[in-house]
Amino acid sequence: MSSLHRPVDLPTWPGVIERYRSFLPVTPRTPVITLLEGNTPLLESARLGPRMGLRLLFKLESVNPSGSFKDRGMTVAVSKALEAGSRAVICASTGNTAASAAAYAARAGLPCLIVLPAAGVAAGKLAQAFAHGALVVTVDGGFDTALAVTREVSARLELALVNSVNPHRIAGQKTAAFEICDVLGAAPDLVVLPVGNAGNITAYWRGFVEYQAAGLITAPPRMVGVQAAGAAPLVDGRPVERPQTVASAICIGNPASWQGAVAAVGESRGRFIKVSDDAILAAQERLAAEEGILVEPASAAALAGLQELAMAEPPRGRTVVCVLTGHGLKDPGALPGAAAPPPPVAPTGEAVSRAVLSLLG
Repeated sequence: MSSLHRPVDLPTWPGVIERYRSFLPVTPRTPVITLLEGNTPLLESARLGPRMGLRLLFKLESVNPSGSFKDRGMTVAVSKALEAGSRAVICASTGNTAASAAAYAARAGLPCLIVLPAAGVAAGKLAQAFAHGALVVTVDGGFDTALAVTREVSARLELALVNSVNPHRIAGQKTAAFEICDVLGAAPDLVVLPVGNAGNITAYWRGFVEYQAAGLITAPPRMVGVQAAGAAPLVDGRPVERPQTVASAICIGNPASWQGAVAAVGESRGRFIKVSDDAILAAQERLAAEEGILVEPASAAALAGLQELAMAEPPRGRTVVCVLTGHGLKDPGALPGAAAPPPPVAPTGEAVSRAVLSLLG
């Protein structure tokens, strides 16, 4: 047989439902809708961690099928929606939930309806939703308004709501905590992650607690939730009426999972931190330039928060996991090089060499 036609083994990773079935709300009757999400790398920092004197690991959720952590919960939510006989799924979104819901709905053969706030949705995420065939409605107001309307519509039209208020979403997202422990053989000392609607920090904490209850780790980590200064209701202790930040994925003024996030931080003896947009963009640039990791601004908020924490209470010698939730190409307009390329030079070796030498200094 020609080597070109030799059968090859398909990937053995089964997706998060099959890998962690005993921890998830599924039954033998649940149709598993998967894009083989999960099993994302836990990458050791080459420069930033050693500079802070700690073992820093990046959980690269950006390599999930739709480019963000949302896929972990969406595989469970859409599978359960299909099991329940739902005729469509619906969600409000600033972008990542829309992209993920549209992808998994397409895989399941279900219509997907997206309710977007009028502003603050990154172009890359919106393009994904359209590419997967989602039906999109835009409403005046921010994410909190869009979610309130979407919850009403889902009840009125009997559609499956797949935002993180759906407990199946939280159940799926906790699998990232399982993976961290499986790789390390224990829980890390600290987990730092961005917080918008607060479902993810709620899910991670639940995952660590469940692994401890199962005897798979001895103690859970401290949880640190990072918000943008212009959208920091959990830090300030009150909803933000008009949240504003360059990190559109966490531009949320009244998190739906508020109580879960507060419990995660309180029970773990962790804390919430807020960081400026300048700090977020600087962290995004450092990740790209010094670690080779391209993330959207919301992901970079986690690193910005860790750097601030390291100045206040240096976690030297500890193992810290920084969760990077979404890929940088989700929001290309926020990237440092998003401006037009430099003017062209003459197409000669001499001209290009001069240009290269000027760049190298």
